[in-house]
Amino acid sequence: MKLSVVILNYNVRYFLELCLESVHQAIKDIDAEIIVVDNNSSDDSCDMVSSKFPEVKLIENKSNPGFSKGNNIGVEKAKGEYICILNPDTMVSEDTFTKLLNFAETKENLGIVGCKLIDGRGQFLPESKRNIPFPIVALKKILGFESSYYSNNLDPEDIGEVEILVGAFMLMKREVYETVRGFDEDYFMYAEDVDLSYKVLKAGFKNYYLGKTSVLHFKGESTFKDLDYARRFYGSMQIFYQKHFKQNWFFDLIVKFGIFLASKFKRPIPKQQAVYKKVVVYTSSTSLNLDAHISMPISYETDLTRKVTNETLVIYDVVSFGIAAVLEHMERNSIYSNVYYRFLSKSTTFILGSDSATDRGEVKML
Repeated sequence: MKLSVVILNYNVRYFLELCLESVHQAIKDIDAEIIVVDNNSSDDSCDMVSSKFPEVKLIENKSNPGFSKGNNIGVEKAKGEYICILNPDTMVSEDTFTKLLNFAETKENLGIVGCKLIDGRGQFLPESKRNIPFPIVALKKILGFESSYYSNNLDPEDIGEVEILVGAFMLMKREVYETVRGFDEDYFMYAEDVDLSYKVLKAGFKNYYLGKTSVLHFKGESTFKDLDYARRFYGSMQIFYQKHFKQNWFFDLIVKFGIFLASKFKRPIPKQQAVYKKVVVYTSSTSLNLDAHISMPISYETDLTRKVTNETLVIYDVVSFGIAAVLEHMERNSIYSNVYYRFLSKSTTFILGSDSATDRGEVKML
């Protein structure tokens, strides 16, 4: 088997359904399997997977052991030569796995391969490619100077070596994952992707960024929402430094300083309210009608090449056009500040989307 896609889920049933729909299309010409590990969700995620995607290998944990252990459990069951660690709040393009696998086959000492991630507004997510967060880099990020934190030597559409990739999407050979013993289970959440990327580099492999295919990550990069978050985040980074660098007073000072700043100046980011004056549904279906579910007039558009005007809610029927074409359309129109996007499920029972990189997103049942 060529590829195993491992998806760790926790209470994002509807995002998971769209994710699985996209992965199913992306692996149709690949000898591949999908493994969903559920960390004791309280919603009906597992029932949905069992009924709608019976071919998926479902692992139901009876507790929530965290991101690292959950993914390690999934990889233990994987049979593919390559594995892809994938977040459930993502949608992959039809060509994503093919392009990355073809690229991977050309490289020696291959470590992890990542790709271009965009948020629910079509904006590039800079955490798609990052540098090693040495203490001085971490301090600059705390102070708002992020130029050293992200790998800015590559443009979003470029291809090249990078140091740190994001855990929302990581593709690598299974033997590489096993060589470095996978995700470190000392991390419950946060920094485990930094740790894995760095372990792979230290083992003599090379990590790459491939900006020629896009993946939609609805939630985007987490932000410093509150003091508890700051403590968890910096606590994870402290684990990282203790494991890979000599313990020193300088980093301890950075951690304390970061938590102090978060407690004094960071505040919860209010959910962004979408403000729009019209709704456009992109679909090739003549039978699709959402008028009863939307509280303003809807126009139906069959030409995905046409630009979107400002103050518009766009609803995509991805079955009509394919995800790669839809994401390209989003990116072209991401210059508009008041354009918002929703995605229609294949079953047409719900639409969902996210209005910022810090917004987990919303689901509307139809």
